[in-house]
Amino acid sequence: MPVTAMNHFTILTDDVPGTIAFYRELLGLVDGPRPPFDFPGAWLYAADAPILHVVGDRPSNELRAGVIDHMAFSAHDLADTLALLTSRNVPHTCRRQAGSGVWQVFFFDPNGARVELDFDAREPEHRQPAGA
Repeated sequence: MPVTAMNHFTILTDDVPGTIAFYRELLGLVDGPRPPFDFPGAWLYAADAPILHVVGDRPSNELRAGVIDHMAFSAHDLADTLALLTSRNVPHTCRRQAGSGVWQVFFFDPNGARVELDFDAREPEHRQPAGA
């Protein structure tokens, strides 16, 4: 059975509403249908796909990085995204991928999960604000 695509990532949190708000406001994901599990959480969608699952009621000492380094999303509007991250005081790094020229933006969510946003190499160059 060969793998055909990435299905979703799961985030553990002690703050479901805060995690939903973070991904809704910064990445434009939307809360959508979720099976009636016996634990709190949410499924966040991009278009019609539930790509990010949020699992709640985890103590903060369980919110630690595991062997997966980060999750990456394809994105657009690099300049607007950088401005939004800066306006929300979200520390981030923006760089070009060697070879392809793809813009990569890295930051952490409120639970400590590392997020990467990839932007087309043809997006206009930008000036990264001081302190970002």
